[in-house]
Amino acid sequence: MKIYQTKNPDFVIREACSDDAQLIFDLVCGLAEYEKLRDQVEGDPETLRRNLFEEKQANVLIGEEKGVPVCFALYFYNFSTFQCKHGLYLEDLFVKPEYRGKGYGSAMLACLAQKAKEEDCGRFEWVCLDWNEAALKVYRGLGAVPLSGWTIQRLAGQSLDALADSFESEA
Repeated sequence: MKIYQTKNPDFVIREACSDDAQLIFDLVCGLAEYEKLRDQVEGDPETLRRNLFEEKQANVLIGEEKGVPVCFALYFYNFSTFQCKHGLYLEDLFVKPEYRGKGYGSAMLACLAQKAKEEDCGRFEWVCLDWNEAALKVYRGLGAVPLSGWTIQRLAGQSLDALADSFESEA
């Protein structure tokens, strides 16, 4: 397990391991509650463990203050056809409310930016809810810029099923 020491001696960032599945799930639920989306959490710790650590579908960093887990970042790699190289995509970043304002979220972003640079990623991207002014202010302060002219599209549930079922292929 790799550990990243930050400028704050009380705060370290480490790579998550399989034993962290319940912790990660609890942090995901904390994020969902903050975003007023708790009713949309469908998974469970075991499914998360399997998909993260057996199937290796994404990666997680855990931020700890004096050994206490206080935040997490879940990320994976995508690909830019225009740049002809991969990018790092941050799916979720969450700092427990009582630990906000200490720079831990910014440290997590800086750690991921360093990882993106070391791995020759062309981009480091994420989305943010438009009402989350506190996060947007932090992101602007770090130099992130919003992309105008792009709208996220999503298929899920019945719409995903219907489109998939419409595909006719030869077996």
